[in-house]
Amino acid sequence: MVQPAARSARFEDLVALGDDVRAEIVDGQVVTSPAPLPRHSRAQRALGRFIGGPFDDDDGRGGPGGWWIFVEVDVELAAHDVVRPDLAGWRRERLPQPGRARPIRVVPDWICEVASASTAAHDRVTKRALYARHGVRHYWLVDPEARTLEALELAGDRWVELGAWDESARVRVAPFQDVELEIGRLFLPRDADPEPSDS
Repeated sequence: MVQPAARSARFEDLVALGDDVRAEIVDGQVVTSPAPLPRHSRAQRALGRFIGGPFDDDDGRGGPGGWWIFVEVDVELAAHDVVRPDLAGWRRERLPQPGRARPIRVVPDWICEVASASTAAHDRVTKRALYARHGVRHYWLVDPEARTLEALELAGDRWVELGAWDESARVRVAPFQDVELEIGRLFLPRDADPEPSDS
């Protein structure tokens, strides 16, 4: 007997889960993730502040402006690919009025994911391929455990690695090369984020 094909999930399925469920749709399948740890939240907030201030110029920090930078908004890359990146950015000429759009249906120019033990493989493999397939121009991956930032730029349909830096680095990275990032400032101080004990 032939089984009917499973229906691919759509944005409406995420809405039905409720706002308190952290979920995305990748290749038609609902993927959930746990609430973030403080180290994840710190990296997300710090990078949003360092990038958002100079580029999403509504907060008065000055800088080149011209971007919208959002934290954890729903982005519909296609009907069966709806993601909620840790940070996403759009050049304002491509998304002039984000308003109340949910989901946003314009592919971001930049996405940053903050990896955790439960999401690292998904972020590094699945989402990396997904974002390339849909034409996201820049993909950053912050790893609070390794205390690193990795940056990729799309060339055609392939990622080109711009670099990977540890917490000692001060770098200028596309598409936000107009500001210098202190990678170490993305992370909790080491005394506030000790290594787990063996006991």
